[in-house]
Amino acid sequence: MPKLSLDPNRLFPAEAATRSVARELYDSIAGLPIISPHGHTDPAWFATNQPWEDATSLLLAPDHYLYRMLYSQGISMESLCVPAHGETSPADRREAWRIFAGNQHLFRGTPSRLWLDHVFSEVFGFEDELSAATADFYFDRIGELLGQPAYRPRALFERFNIELIATTEGAHEDLVHHRAIRESGWSGRVVTAYRPDAVVDPEHEDFKEALTAFGELSGEDVWTWQGYLKGHRARRANFISMGATSTDHGHPTARTANLSAQESEALFNKVMRGSVSSEEAELFRAQMLTEMAAMSIEDGLVMQIHPGACRNHNKWLHREFGRDKGADIPMRTDYVSSLQPLLDRFGNSRDLSIILFTLDESTYARELAPLAGHYPCLKLGPAWWFHDSPEGMMRFRQMTTETAGFYNTVGFNDDTRAFLSIPARHDVARRVDCAFLARLVVEGRLKQWEAGELAVDLTYNLAKQAYKLDGPLKKPTDQSLGKVVASESRVTV
Repeated sequence: MPKLSLDPNRLFPAEAATRSVARELYDSIAGLPIISPHGHTDPAWFATNQPWEDATSLLLAPDHYLYRMLYSQGISMESLCVPAHGETSPADRREAWRIFAGNQHLFRGTPSRLWLDHVFSEVFGFEDELSAATADFYFDRIGELLGQPAYRPRALFERFNIELIATTEGAHEDLVHHRAIRESGWSGRVVTAYRPDAVVDPEHEDFKEALTAFGELSGEDVWTWQGYLKGHRARRANFISMGATSTDHGHPTARTANLSAQESEALFNKVMRGSVSSEEAELFRAQMLTEMAAMSIEDGLVMQIHPGACRNHNKWLHREFGRDKGADIPMRTDYVSSLQPLLDRFGNSRDLSIILFTLDESTYARELAPLAGHYPCLKLGPAWWFHDSPEGMMRFRQMTTETAGFYNTVGFNDDTRAFLSIPARHDVARRVDCAFLARLVVEGRLKQWEAGELAVDLTYNLAKQAYKLDGPLKKPTDQSLGKVVASESRVTV
């Protein structure tokens, strides 16, 4: 039976001297608290603190990283218990787990394998690898552990040493679970982020329905241009009251616009009549990014722009199973000309903070690093989605550091629905950053004390600063880190 073991030096350089420096850097920051400032975990988990049901519903069915690979090999979504349009799947969960377990070879060399091995070893304590032979043992043991108080959401939140986690809710969604968390008296810090996509994208299939809910929740007449803008301000205030420090915008492109008030209102009225072309829909989304930037200057919310995904590329899958089912594909993305209208208006403002992400790695050195290396309002988000991997993270550092430096980046965020993988994802990022810093030390480009300071900043301080996450430091235990000193919001080891 193949044994499950985690190499303590995984992801560190092969060359001995560089590996030694990387190991020392990593040991100094491995126990720092996790700051998860952007993700998609379900706030209901932390509001109700109810146990998860089984391995399939927790680890497989919600994780599009996993089932997209299985689907690519001809395995049906139905057999994997992937829910259709939010409904509970009628498929047998144990059988779905057996299919998953019997296809572990498909994940060799992928970040999913790194995350899964970490979860199985560190969270559940397995010593044998998942395989067809161990599928039932895994399924039963995980089910048994999930029934224990130590494996409930809040207990794992604390065990994972999470200082803060941000979920993402739509402008048209109630924040009932966030209110419940606040009223519960639990000390775990779970905040929300404002994602208005469904009510700013005329081509979204739920646009009109979402607008109706948006109007009801905001208390504004969102069918008029001025009422619509007031609705956003009202909802943003609601989100801020639930701890939000950021917005999130998943537009197809990074295009922005700077229309006059009269042009904006005319375009909005056309959108409300349902008579816009694809180009006009894109123009409306572009204008709304600029409107959101203006609102961020007013209320201080940090903007995150996540463009460049052709979402739901598989039309049949979208029709049968709904959105976010692993069929999103990266696209070429322009930033220099697309962001120009917004930057012409706000680019020199020190009261605006925009974090840019990309799925188009060719833009790192050509566009994104030079932009962030100049405009005060711009920062670079970490390697994202398809590039949230050891090689992707290393490419990000290699292609952006010489132009933008480290301090125009924002640390790491996991951007995940898979709660149990969060420690694994952050551990991978910490190891890759330490490997990158170690090479700079060995090559004489950084002093080791500078690398040590950078390791802490990349792990903890930059995320807190970029996302305006103040508040007391949750200090790690002496066993995990040693003495930690907090100076305002900056942590040093």
